[in-house]
Amino acid sequence: MKRQLQVWMFLLMLGLAGAPVCVIAGSGAGTEQLLKKAEELMLNYRDSEALAMYEEVLQAAPDNYTALCKASLLNCRIGERVTDDGTKIAFYVKAKEYASRAYELNPNDSEANYAMALSLGAMAMVSGPKQRLAGINQMKSFLDAALASNNKHAGAWHLLGRWYFKMANLNFAESAASKMFFGGVCGEATNEEAATAIQTAIKYNPMNIQYYYDLAAVYKEMKSTDDCTATLEQAIALQVTTRDELELARRCKIMLQQYKK
Repeated sequence: MKRQLQVWMFLLMLGLAGAPVCVIAGSGAGTEQLLKKAEELMLNYRDSEALAMYEEVLQAAPDNYTALCKASLLNCRIGERVTDDGTKIAFYVKAKEYASRAYELNPNDSEANYAMALSLGAMAMVSGPKQRLAGINQMKSFLDAALASNNKHAGAWHLLGRWYFKMANLNFAESAASKMFFGGVCGEATNEEAATAIQTAIKYNPMNIQYYYDLAAVYKEMKSTDDCTATLEQAIALQVTTRDELELARRCKIMLQQYKK
């Protein structure tokens, strides 16, 4: 009997040693290794691989807060690049699901609130007019909460700038609908507030070309030529490597050339 027990234990150990990582990811060490690898992939812009790894963590540890927040952000980022509407919506639905679960776990943390705001904004852009306005309006409270938790959160400042810009430039029908259904909160938003928010985002993350491009768009709307050209020149001076960054750099150059004609 003792001999059989020893053999059984030996076989069990062999089975665990040969098991895939996802089987043992529930252990603290396994989860931390996966999270570290996923973060490295994300920093190197290998978004699909990073998302797969965060989702692997969530299979073993469904309430892992870091994985939920990062998976939500990556679904938004990947979804934005997709051209097929159905696929895009599927990514955004998943982003909202992960963000909601993270928010339930830690409703006062900046990352959960930022993930909620980002996923709401993403879904709003692929929704009908009323649903779009509802999503955009809902974003504000989550952005305020994110910045109350961490007032140096560059992503939250950038998204707040986008929120101000969108709400400040609603067309007549959108403005009327916003006042009718949501109390006219868009009246608080101005292009100046949008510019200030995105400037703050750049202050805390000066290497993100998306921030400069969006700030230039705000200045263009404000007809502030000097500020717009200065911002575009700063954007073009950045070192960019990814396809998305290179495309933004190309757009910045085109916009700058238009001003210099």
